[in-house]
Amino acid sequence: MTNKRILSCLIVDDEPLAVEGIKFYLSKLADISIADVCYSALEANQKLKENQIDLLFLDINMPDISGLDWLESIIMPPMTILTTAYSEYAMDSYRLNVVDYLLKPISMPRLVAAVEKAHLRKSYSSMVESPINVLYIKHADAHLKINICDILFVESMQNYVKIYTVEKTYIAHQTMSSISDKLNKELFYRIHKSYLINTTYINSIKGNRIFILEHELPLSKHRREDFFKTIVHL
Repeated sequence: MTNKRILSCLIVDDEPLAVEGIKFYLSKLADISIADVCYSALEANQKLKENQIDLLFLDINMPDISGLDWLESIIMPPMTILTTAYSEYAMDSYRLNVVDYLLKPISMPRLVAAVEKAHLRKSYSSMVESPINVLYIKHADAHLKINICDILFVESMQNYVKIYTVEKTYIAHQTMSSISDKLNKELFYRIHKSYLINTTYINSIKGNRIFILEHELPLSKHRREDFFKTIVHL
């Protein structure tokens, strides 16, 4: 992505070594700046009032109040990347629509990928009211407006489609082709005859399965080679 705006971030973690590790990695990136560091959610709460923060690096297990409980209490939280040694909180992170979920020890490639996701989300949110970034679908006897940046993936169901977004699922009486024609080809990819995905939300790829939040989707063997060349760049 070109012309990225620098993201102001706040690191919230009660482990000094973890904080230093994240600071070290972030110091190597030109498109992010560290506004401050906090060692508890209560301290971070005050920092959010004092600074314009774009992105949180938030630990989960902390004293007084957990990172998840604190995040849920914020009315309009910044974008958030969770950092934790525990995998069992992943489902909660999906519910809170975090940018990414990094397991400690965090590697540089994973952190860079997470920051890139944050940049993409920031870019999409700034365009959300543009007419070219909304999609109208036929739903029952009405036309509903959906922000394209919120679409996770589209599933074809014969003469209609199911559109999965970050908040809910819609059923539209339209064909996959008609939906696909209205979506940005640089962001959306047809991984299977029945699935069109927003590549921004890919969490991981294992074999012929693609994971988007809590969803596991099939990658067609006929599309696998092109997918890796076009999207993954391998």
